[in-house]
Amino acid sequence: MGKNNTNILTQSTVLAMVLTAAIMVKEVSSLTICKIDINDMQKCRPAVIGINPPPPVNECCVVVRSANLECFCGFKFYLPILGIDPSKVAALVAKCDVTTIPPSCQVSKVLASRSLKNGA
Repeated sequence: MGKNNTNILTQSTVLAMVLTAAIMVKEVSSLTICKIDINDMQKCRPAVIGINPPPPVNECCVVVRSANLECFCGFKFYLPILGIDPSKVAALVAKCDVTTIPPSCQVSKVLASRSLKNGA
């Protein structure tokens, strides 16, 4: 693995650990990641976990619309560690009427459409 790849992997791992710790803590005073306060991310958690998650609440969609999605997409491979299915995140974004998806964020259209059909 090249030096750049190792550095990126290390940075991504550290950020994933910070995100995991922040989710486990009841409330973090003010940690912003990808233009979103970490506490606001909790508004979307029910809509991306479980077999048949409920639709996102309006507060969640406000968070999704204000997020730097390209920034978040750099961490999509860590979502399963947090119990989050990336295809459910793609469905969440669509349910919040976000139509501009960075290429790095695009999940297989088959997975996203399957998720939407199953009510995810």
